[in-house]
Amino acid sequence: MRQSERQDVYREAADRLGSYRFGKITLLREDGSATYQLASVVDDIEFGITHVIRGNDHRPNEQLHRDLTRALGAEPPEYIHHGLILGEDGRKLSKREFGATVASLRDAGIPAQAVRSYLDELGLPKHDVHYDVPRIRRLAIEAIAAMSDEELAARVGAPLELVPALRGARDLNEARDYAASILEEPARVTIESPETLERFRELLERGNGSADPKELVRELKAVGGDLRSLRLALTGRERGPELWAIVAALPREETLRRVDAAL
Repeated sequence: MRQSERQDVYREAADRLGSYRFGKITLLREDGSATYQLASVVDDIEFGITHVIRGNDHRPNEQLHRDLTRALGAEPPEYIHHGLILGEDGRKLSKREFGATVASLRDAGIPAQAVRSYLDELGLPKHDVHYDVPRIRRLAIEAIAAMSDEELAARVGAPLELVPALRGARDLNEARDYAASILEEPARVTIESPETLERFRELLERGNGSADPKELVRELKAVGGDLRSLRLALTGRERGPELWAIVAALPREETLRRVDAAL
């Protein structure tokens, strides 16, 4: 229902009240359209509204709306006022601020579960609260950790075998970036420690495909290997998932191919 299509109903209510004003409050504008005060009360009556839940900034309207409702021959609904969510500047949260819309959170890779958890924590606040984006980001990490392998792979659009490498991501966008760093052909970069790659190749071949990735990386580090060079060789990037998870996600033949290409 659109209030713009119900102006006749509001004008009829104003006629029943016998005035275009109620106390010092204007009910109809000069062009004959209803103000918020009249329109909201008439709508509540006609639609059988029993509970009105709104922010503390509407608390000053409560008595007026009660009086208007009774003047129109109805019983007022129950009014419940809650605290407002404030932005960093201490003012009512603006739609332009990050996180104020579902779309901005989705675009940032925040899982829906994290947003629901944050709203559950807020409940119906009695007092104004500051919007806690860092808390939502922490909840996003927890939400990703709680996802099954199948769900996380589906949300990221990655093969199931990549999931261990995605577990450390702070949001779904970062998880997608992690997946891309493994699946895409590494960029050609200068390797500062080719001897590290040679040593890693030896360790990998010695295991004959059965070596534990964590143990491989641990042993390479123990002999002074340059893990940065290995990461660059495998992904072309300096940052990303845990190194052992990259090794675990890549087929042995592909790992060797990338090492050889870097050498």
